[in-house]
Amino acid sequence: MKAKCIMVQGTTSSAGKSIVTAGLCRIFKQDGFKVAPFKSQNMALNSFITRDGKEMGRAQVLQAEAAGVEPSADMNPILLKPTTDKKAQVIINGEIYRNMSAVEYHEFKPRLKGMVRDAYERLASQNDVIVIEGAGSPAEINLRGNDLVNMGMAEIADAPVVLVGDIDRGGVFASLAGTMLLLDENEKARVRGVIINKFRGDVEILKPGIKMLEDIINMPVLGVIPYLRLNLDDEDSLAERFDRKSGDTPGDTLDIAVIRLPHISNFTDFNALEHLGGIRLRYVEDSANLKKPDMIVIPGSKNTIEDLAHIRKSGIENEILRNYRQGTVLFGICGGYQMLGMEITDPHSTESSLGKIEGMGLLNVKTEFREKKVTTQVRGRVTGEAGLLQGLEGMRVNGYEIHMGITDCLDGCTVCITEDTADGGEYGRALGCANMQGTVFGTYMHGIFDNMEFTSNFINNIRKMKGYEAVRTGAADYGRIKEDEIDRLAGALRKNLDMAKIYEIVGIAGRVGI
Repeated sequence: MKAKCIMVQGTTSSAGKSIVTAGLCRIFKQDGFKVAPFKSQNMALNSFITRDGKEMGRAQVLQAEAAGVEPSADMNPILLKPTTDKKAQVIINGEIYRNMSAVEYHEFKPRLKGMVRDAYERLASQNDVIVIEGAGSPAEINLRGNDLVNMGMAEIADAPVVLVGDIDRGGVFASLAGTMLLLDENEKARVRGVIINKFRGDVEILKPGIKMLEDIINMPVLGVIPYLRLNLDDEDSLAERFDRKSGDTPGDTLDIAVIRLPHISNFTDFNALEHLGGIRLRYVEDSANLKKPDMIVIPGSKNTIEDLAHIRKSGIENEILRNYRQGTVLFGICGGYQMLGMEITDPHSTESSLGKIEGMGLLNVKTEFREKKVTTQVRGRVTGEAGLLQGLEGMRVNGYEIHMGITDCLDGCTVCITEDTADGGEYGRALGCANMQGTVFGTYMHGIFDNMEFTSNFINNIRKMKGYEAVRTGAADYGRIKEDEIDRLAGALRKNLDMAKIYEIVGIAGRVGI
C-alpha cells in the first residue's frame, strides 16, 4: 500500500520547514506509524555519508533520526553544494554528477524529474507516511516551470501542503498572504493550512490578526509555534548560532572559536560542543573578533584553496598564527586539516583554478586533490598520547569522511587517530595527525566531537593546560541528547498545532495519536 503524505513548504528560506518536518516525523513515529522524510532537492554545505557511502543533506539525516529510521540517499536524491556564488557541485542519488552553473542546472533539471519520482516511490512503498519538505518559497514564480522541490514535487507526490511563515522576522501575515496570492489555482488548492512559526509573546495578541488572515486567504491557521531554542542540526548558513556576538569570556570558561569560512561546510560538527559545561563556542569571520581563544577550530570547506586565500588576505591567518605562538590549541577538520599543512595542490582543478597554495605550515602534511571523492563512514582509535591526547590512547571514535584531497602525514608530526579495521584487529590508515607537542590537530573525521567520551577528556586536557580545574562536562551519549531535543520539539508541536486537523490533511484521521 502506498504511503500517505504531507508536504511542508515555507514562505522563505529558514522559515522553519526543516524543524517542522522533523517534529512531524517524530510525532508520527510516536503514534505508531512507519514514517520517512523526503526532500527532492537540497542546497546545503552540511552533508552526511550513509552506511553505503552515499552523500545526502544533514537536515534529512536529522529528520530520519526523528522518524527512527536509517538515513538513505532516497530521502534527498538531489544535493547541491555551492562552490562559488554561481556554481555548485551536483550530487544525484548520493554520488557526484558534476559541477554546474545555475543556468546549466536550470536547463538540466527537467531530466531529473523521473529520478526524483522513482526515489519518492521507493520510500512511499516502504512506509505509512512520508513528510516532504520544500525549499525556499513556492512563490518563486521565475522558477515555476521546472520546479522539482515545491509545488512541482507536491504534484509528483499528489501531496497536500501546509505553509510555514516566520513571524520572528516580521511581516508574517504579508508573507503568508503574498505567497498564496502568487500561487496559481491548482497550487492554491493543494494548500490546506498555514503555520505561524517562531512566535515570542502572548498568542492572544495575535488572534485578531489570525482571524483576518484566515478570512483573506480562506485557509485555516493550524497553529502558532513558539520560538524554540533547540540544539539540533541546522539546514544552512542562516543558522542562528552564527549570529552570536563576540565578547569577553567569563571566568575559567573555555573559549573556543570556529573560523567561519566563506564556504564553510559541516558546521554541525560543533553542535555537540554546545552541550558541554564550561565552554563558550563562537563563530568568527574577521580578524578583529578572534581575540585570544583557548582553542581555534578551522572547519571543513567546499572550496579549501580559495577559503585559505581569503583568510590569508583578510588577516585571519596572521591572528591564528599569533594565537598559536601564545599557546592557543588548533584543531582542523577536513578542509581545515588541509589548511594547517605545508601545501595544497589541485592538479585537476577539482575545487579551484588556483592550482596550488602554501598552507599555514603548522602540520608537516601535504594534500593533493584527486578527481574521485572519498565518501565513507569510519571508525577509529586514538593512537597518540602526545600533549592533549594524554589519557585518550585506545579510545574509540566514529564519524564519516567527505573529501577530494588525499593527505600524507610526513616526518615531524604523528598519527593521532588510526582507522580501526576490526574489533581488536590491526589498525588501518591514518585518520588524523598532530604535531609532536600535541597542540595542533587535523583529521578528516566529521563528527569527531560527537564522540562525547573523547571530547570531554580532550576538553578537560585543554583546561588543565590552561591552568583551569577540570569540570564535569556533562558528557553523555550525544545521540541521546539529540533524541531528547527531538522529543521536546515534538512535544511543542503537539501542544501548539491542531494535530487532529493535520491528521485529517494527511488522510489518516481517527488513527493513533489523536
